[in-house]
Amino acid sequence: MNIDTELDTRGLNCPLPILKAKKALSTMTSGQILRVVSTDSGSTRDFAAFCKQTGNELIEQQTAGSEFIHILKRR
Repeated sequence: MNIDTELDTRGLNCPLPILKAKKALSTMTSGQILRVVSTDSGSTRDFAAFCKQTGNELIEQQTAGSEFIHILKRR
C-alpha cells in the first residue's frame, strides 16, 4: 500500500489524534492515503466514528504492541 502521508500522534490523547488527522487530511487530495500511529487506546473507536461522520474511508486498523495504527483514505 502506498502511504502518502504519515502522522505520529504517539503520546497524545483524545481528541488530539483526530484533530491532527483532520488537519492532515485537509491538505491531501481525494484518494490519498494517511497512516496515523497512536498510543491512545480509544483511538480505534474514535477513528471509526470520525470516518463514518466525515465520509473518509477507514481502510485498516492494527494494534502493534502499545501502538494503534489507522490507515485512512481521503474522500
